[in-house]
Amino acid sequence: MKPGDPAPALVATASNGAKIDLAAIAKKKELALVYFYPKDDTPGCTKEACAFRDAWKKLEKAKIVVIGVSEDDDASHKAFAEKYKLPIPLVADVDGAIAKRFLVPVEGGYAQRMSFLVAPDGTIKKVYPNVDPAVHCDEVIADVGG
Repeated sequence: MKPGDPAPALVATASNGAKIDLAAIAKKKELALVYFYPKDDTPGCTKEACAFRDAWKKLEKAKIVVIGVSEDDDASHKAFAEKYKLPIPLVADVDGAIAKRFLVPVEGGYAQRMSFLVAPDGTIKKVYPNVDPAVHCDEVIADVGG
């Protein structure tokens, strides 16, 4: 996937009960950051998720809706979110179908750390391959002028 491509459909219920629908987010004129990560409660994934948590007000101000996706199940996502007080809706992609639609490589049940910024027109605005979890949140906010 590359900038300008239409974003794949993403309609799901996150582990916190939030209804996720990229098309509905676009109708609100908001950006969506769909971020794929390998596994709940591991060092890099925790660092990345906590960075989003800590910048939540900045993300809201910049009208960026953050959606986390991994192949962990809902129970794992709920425990991860509770442990770190994450406001991020986490989507279980246990069969890898969402990763496949976004062309995210998956090896051994772990999605590659990769993100997609989706514009309000439903197209991919930016692709972040090989994400560095230590700086990714700040990079996204800077890219949208937040």
